[in-house]
Amino acid sequence: MELTVRQAARLLDLSERTVHRMVARGELPAYQVHDQHRFNRTELLEWALANRVTAVDAILKETTPEGGAALPTLGEALAAGGIVYDLEGADKPSALKALVYAMPLPENVDRELLLRVLTAREALGSTGMGEGIAVPHVRNPIVLRVPAPQVTLCFLAKPIDFQAVDGKPVFALFSLVSPTVRTHLHLLSRLAFALQDPGFKAMLDRRGRPEEIAAAIRRIEAGIAERPAAAPASPDEAGGL
Repeated sequence: MELTVRQAARLLDLSERTVHRMVARGELPAYQVHDQHRFNRTELLEWALANRVTAVDAILKETTPEGGAALPTLGEALAAGGIVYDLEGADKPSALKALVYAMPLPENVDRELLLRVLTAREALGSTGMGEGIAVPHVRNPIVLRVPAPQVTLCFLAKPIDFQAVDGKPVFALFSLVSPTVRTHLHLLSRLAFALQDPGFKAMLDRRGRPEEIAAAIRRIEAGIAERPAAAPASPDEAGGL
């Protein structure tokens, strides 16, 4: 999941010089590896979602499989995870706890472990993506050992401060758990793409019915399927993707 500066620049549609400059200013999440910058694809996707940049579209294309085993759709994952209305929570810790115990997880999943992992993830930086939406998730999904991916949408009874990038209180939480990193990134990219759709966002604002939300996601994913495939990466870019 590590990307080079060249690969990150291609995904973000920026020059390599601009990427270096943004890293130096602390505007882009990066790691120093043997005097070179490396980027985590999931962190780049989170950054793109929070900052409304086109990387969501680029990463979405790269995570859409061509042949082989089909990855689950966002609609399928949401059907597995369900939608919860009027979730109680006075602040971020209590809302996260209510979320974890509202999720339809298998009995063998340690909910307290999941809560600790989500809380630790929030300590790295809020998953509040702006406009009242937060996406609490586990960056390393393998630790949970869930048998199938699921996305749970919870509408809070009252909006709460989530330290979101735009400072607005959060009213809806999308929580994502999956058995593999590839599935995690695939679903996160699809969710990020869906959250850019004005019609879908308006439906969330009015807390639409489950069947309306499901229909909107089917519409969005049908549009994804009709999009032209991304051009294959060149040999020198293929490593690390």
